[in-house]
Amino acid sequence: MATSVPAAGSWEAQAPLLLRAAVLAVAWCAARALAEWAWLRPRRLGRALRAQGLRGTAYRPLAGDAPLADRLAREARSRPPLPPGCHAVVPRALPLFHHAMSEHGKTSVTWSGPVPKVTIAEPELVRQVLSNKFGHFEKVGFGQLQRLLHSGVSTHEGDKWARHRRIIKPAFHLDKLKRMLPVFASCCTDLVSRWEGLAAGGGEPSHEVDVWPEMQRLTGDVISRAAFGSSYLEGRRIFELQEEQVKLAMLVANKIHIPGYIMLPTRINRRMKRIAREIEGILRGIIAKREGAMRAGDDLLGLLLESNMEHSRGDGSGGGMSTEDVIGECKLFYFAGMETTSVLLTWTMIVLSMHPEWQDRAREEVLRVIGGAGTTPDYDGLSRLKIVTMVLYEVLRLYSPLPAVHRRTYKPMELGGVRYPAGVVLVLPLLCIHHDRDAWGPDADEFRPERFAEGVARASGDRQPAFFSFGGGPRTCVGQSFALLEAKMGLAMILRSFAFELSPSYSHAPISVPLLKPEHGAQVTLRKLP
Repeated sequence: MATSVPAAGSWEAQAPLLLRAAVLAVAWCAARALAEWAWLRPRRLGRALRAQGLRGTAYRPLAGDAPLADRLAREARSRPPLPPGCHAVVPRALPLFHHAMSEHGKTSVTWSGPVPKVTIAEPELVRQVLSNKFGHFEKVGFGQLQRLLHSGVSTHEGDKWARHRRIIKPAFHLDKLKRMLPVFASCCTDLVSRWEGLAAGGGEPSHEVDVWPEMQRLTGDVISRAAFGSSYLEGRRIFELQEEQVKLAMLVANKIHIPGYIMLPTRINRRMKRIAREIEGILRGIIAKREGAMRAGDDLLGLLLESNMEHSRGDGSGGGMSTEDVIGECKLFYFAGMETTSVLLTWTMIVLSMHPEWQDRAREEVLRVIGGAGTTPDYDGLSRLKIVTMVLYEVLRLYSPLPAVHRRTYKPMELGGVRYPAGVVLVLPLLCIHHDRDAWGPDADEFRPERFAEGVARASGDRQPAFFSFGGGPRTCVGQSFALLEAKMGLAMILRSFAFELSPSYSHAPISVPLLKPEHGAQVTLRKLP
């Protein structure tokens, strides 16, 4: 049988050529896009910044400063621990930014993959960025990785941020927080009783405790009860899962600049997605039960749902949140409410162990204002703890739980005489600013709670205010009062029951992962007071 041959100009004859041409066109576009992302755009942004006098590290395609950051981190951790009483923690905790600012000035350029990062360490400029007066800065998220951790109000922008903030804020009103104080006190009583049991079981007048996991357990208990009330046990499971999720996220944090990395089916990525599904399933069940009940309750979830229902009924404020939005906010309760307060209480016990004279002063105040172990601290008593408050603020300054925050320019913006093009990340190194001698004086690295005797605004004397532990501007931490009340309650109840000092096994080694934590634990020796 004769085989027909396609005519030279027929579709069948041209199809292979057209397919090859299409493949070449797609490959060319992909190569062009890759070159723009990895080479042309970073070079363009780098030239624009250098032309205005900014100095910094040289751009290395794809990796950026990751190799340098890894080397500096290894060198910092290989050095001996800081001596007890030394609070000059910046070189060890933020080695890359410390190196860049030492070499190139306070406003210096580093690279996260192909993205330029400019450190902004002048307090007035930091306030301008945080205030976002002209709406030119947006929060820097980490895409899918961040959504696996939480997707609450701290990550939203624009109208969605404004709507969520408006709905959430009533849950943290002072009158509502006062009703949660019995929960705070109950969790702290459990902690003190457990520590007393350790002392009794050992038969010794003093015993060693690693307070870092203890504070995580305390603040996990508080947020579980305060957020979910009668669903406390389910809340505890969420706490355990979120704790594992944070640890896994840190393992992949340095690789997220690689496009699509979080989507690869690696063992860690698969486990993180399973954890996220389990957390969301638990929360969805709790929320469904609450929405079906006649009364939402006085815990954070109940207050959030009540506020959300009011906005959903159409009061002209833009509507409410979806169930997925509420789940994201509940996950944020854990990530922000548990982790940051546990870090604050841990460093406070370490620092007061280093400075026993301030521990004695704070204890004397607690006993005088609140009373001994037989009394439960109330709001009026906690609000009169001036020395305790000064101590907490000074610990927040020296050991800022969140060492740095990031903002991105999504349109050209002038700041401090420099015109930043769109696509530049501005790094606000809060820990560096809190240790800056230009902002705090020659004793910036010293523990001096009396700085805050006249409040936060006057803490840096006649210099410009330079305290940013709770952020600033419209995005100031909505849970600030919750965290401070919880920390005051915990510290007051510990101080009146125990004296404590550093254990010989403690190594003073702060590390940013990404919160500022003690690398080798926080071992202290507790002595039960009569």
